[in-house]
Amino acid sequence: MRIDKWLWAARFFKTRTLASHACELGRVHTRGQAVKPSREIHPGDMLKVKNDSGEFEIEVLGLSDVRGPAAVAQTLYRETEESKLARQQFIDQRKLLPFFEALPEGKPSKRDRRRYDRLRGR
Repeated sequence: MRIDKWLWAARFFKTRTLASHACELGRVHTRGQAVKPSREIHPGDMLKVKNDSGEFEIEVLGLSDVRGPAAVAQTLYRETEESKLARQQFIDQRKLLPFFEALPEGKPSKRDRRRYDRLRGR
């Protein structure tokens, strides 16, 4: 089975195109080497997958070419304990970072100007 199809079915990526693109960019590794989207995958393979949710180190348990419910998709792999701890630490660190609102685009409206004036105490 193709690795891009499996990553899509296991719900690591929302579309198969995104899974294929991640493989091409080198975000999926097996045995320390980046894989191509057409790489064959077998149960027992160890993968490193990097996506928006973090970096996963997983063992392939089963194969499926159909994208099913999340509960079924989670039975296709097992994440290592080190990977779980590393992702949890990353999430905790990200929560501690300050959040900055994006600056509004364009000229402030009359209402915005009045809010700024009130904030400055004028």
